[in-house]
Amino acid sequence: MAPAVVRAAGKRPNVVLVITDDQGYGDLSLHGNPHLQTPHTDSIGREGVQFTQFHVNPVCSPTRSSVMTGRYYYRTGVTDTYLGRSMMHNDETTLPELLKGAGYRTGLFGKWHLGDCYPLRSIDQGFEESLNCTGGGLTQPSDPVGNTYFDPMLRHNGQWVKKKGYCTDIFFDAALGFIEANRNQPFFTYIATNAPHDPLQIDDKYVDPFRKAGLDDRDAKTYGMCKNLDDNVGRLLARLRELKLDQNTIFMFMTDNGPQRPRFNGGMRGHKGGVYEGGIRVPFLLRWPGGTKGGLKHSQMAAHIDIMPTLTDACGVTRPKDLKIDGRSLLPVLKGKPAWSPRTLFFQWHRGERPNPFQNAAAIRDRYKLVNGKELYDLQSDPAEKSDIAPQNPDVVKKLRADYDAWFADVSATRNYAPPKIYLGAPQEAVTTLTRQDWRGPQASWEANGLGHWEVDVRQAANYDITLRLPKADAERKATFTLGDTRVEKPFPAGTTELTIPGVRLIAGSSQLKAVVDTIGAHYVDVKRV
Repeated sequence: MAPAVVRAAGKRPNVVLVITDDQGYGDLSLHGNPHLQTPHTDSIGREGVQFTQFHVNPVCSPTRSSVMTGRYYYRTGVTDTYLGRSMMHNDETTLPELLKGAGYRTGLFGKWHLGDCYPLRSIDQGFEESLNCTGGGLTQPSDPVGNTYFDPMLRHNGQWVKKKGYCTDIFFDAALGFIEANRNQPFFTYIATNAPHDPLQIDDKYVDPFRKAGLDDRDAKTYGMCKNLDDNVGRLLARLRELKLDQNTIFMFMTDNGPQRPRFNGGMRGHKGGVYEGGIRVPFLLRWPGGTKGGLKHSQMAAHIDIMPTLTDACGVTRPKDLKIDGRSLLPVLKGKPAWSPRTLFFQWHRGERPNPFQNAAAIRDRYKLVNGKELYDLQSDPAEKSDIAPQNPDVVKKLRADYDAWFADVSATRNYAPPKIYLGAPQEAVTTLTRQDWRGPQASWEANGLGHWEVDVRQAANYDITLRLPKADAERKATFTLGDTRVEKPFPAGTTELTIPGVRLIAGSSQLKAVVDTIGAHYVDVKRV
């Protein structure tokens, strides 16, 4: 990564960026939710700026990679949320790397979801302090067995720690501690909660009011998690005021995609996973009393790719000249300058190794939106996307299809969807733990009988202890470990959950690692250089 350059300026602003998980546009009272009150989060928009046409990807990891890099996710290696497709290439230049290089202290608290192993971890990509959950969130296959939203095991700067309390409270507590410790220098605090993502785990004191209001248990728990989030946002805003930091702090609030299931969503069509507005239009609120006027709404079309250039500009950091980004800085709009020239924005999501053209894809330009290459909607007159106007507007369809074709070819050519590699034997990670979050292959899954492989790069030829972990079985099984030309077979005793194969000689280089017990894959593989 090329070094950042700090432009001469006055006192640089602090940055707090909050991204919640599966909280939709309609999950704020600011946007008319009839069941939920979110006064603290609402205040960010009411006292600051609301972007009413802000879009992200239909699912989470692609959104997060675009936020961190200012680039479309397909350029970064991130195409999906699991099975090896939510890892971001380590040579991507990230927002925390640029800010850190300019003298900012950088901290992540919550969800990274762009790689669990070196060199893809948050602490490898610019964050000096990190308290994070692994994979896509707590309770998923990358987690220790039995982890929950309460008293969870988390990774602190790469090491597992046991924390007390509720996950969202823990992340905000840690962020508050980071802010207080660094209040005398500029800081970038990234709070990325796993709430209100499933499983819906939250104390009943937050759920009971919604149950009493007649909501079903699922919505009651979701709104309870949103209410807890809002309480934590209130705590953070209050502490910034107490520390006299609020005037010179850019506070951004957004979410990673639409709601994970149908519920109130401001009348928009669809939800998470789809490219109709309900899946990709989300809240984006910004409060910066010392830098922007408050109480404003902007209908300027904006997106996840704009976060990185906006914050580097606002913080006086010049990006490297050879860094290709797709986003535009929103700072001129925030400063009251005329809106920029029109552009087309693109959003897509698929399962599998490579995306197909126009598969679950949208292209948006000004008021018009093309869905799947054939449906056309006028978002200005028809925000609910009820009327397909493609037959009446063939020229608009042709233009947006051409824009999409050029974009798809460009982003596909960046890396040709080559998978990122997990490094083994690097000094930065004493033990690398491979999980089902990151394995690949046609049989890879989160099911108990899945079978996959990991794309790895052995950084140092040496002997390695290999430990396979799997649920207990009644009968003896055969364990087979392969990496390149190395193959070892050992009996996996009945009634045990792990097997260590000591002193396996691995040669340096890239290969696929497989660990099979009978016909299913090991759920965890620990690789330790001796």
